[in-house]
Amino acid sequence: MPDWSQVISQTVEHVQQTLAGDSSGHDWWHIDRVRRNAVQIATEENADLLIVELAALLHDIADWKFHDGDLSAGSLAARNWLAKLGVDDFTVNQVSEIIAGVSFKGAGVATEMPTLEGRCVQDGDRLDAIGAIGIARAFAFGGHFGRPMYDPEIAAELHQSFAAYQTKSGPTINHFYEKLLLLKNRMQTVTGKRMALERHQFMELFLQRFFDEWNGGRGEPVRGSAP
Repeated sequence: MPDWSQVISQTVEHVQQTLAGDSSGHDWWHIDRVRRNAVQIATEENADLLIVELAALLHDIADWKFHDGDLSAGSLAARNWLAKLGVDDFTVNQVSEIIAGVSFKGAGVATEMPTLEGRCVQDGDRLDAIGAIGIARAFAFGGHFGRPMYDPEIAAELHQSFAAYQTKSGPTINHFYEKLLLLKNRMQTVTGKRMALERHQFMELFLQRFFDEWNGGRGEPVRGSAP
């Protein structure tokens, strides 16, 4: 069996090097926050901490958004890395399967995780997409891809397929309605649900203030803000 502390430390270094220079909100510090979220959830939910930590560390090692929409890129990169470290097949398979299914794929697409460990990692990742950090990451991602902050003439869309979600290019504010505000009700662990509540409420307050300022103090969303 490998030295698991060495596997973790080498994986941390590998991820830091791979994601160095990222400005889209998918940098090392996102990974580190997701790892801490996921480990906290796994501890409270009595999940396998090793599998959770490895999957959290590697969950964005080759994100489909930066690999031509290839959903298999991340799980394959993780599988190759862990095999290189001599990790056993069971652990490799568990981690790779979590990474293959962790991503949000559209409002109308179910992404339930079949294992407790997967649910812990998915909830940990989704927690980092909401709240104050989630707001900051949304605008960093939009700016990275040259998307407008907001356009009242462009309505948000509840995408019913992964293909539709992959091709979206709307303003960042629309992303709140297309994904971020949906995540609270898609948490799959008791711990994740509890942790998501306050972050969700903070986003609602942010949007209220955003539209209030956009509208010159009137407070209500303008046309195009929600589906």
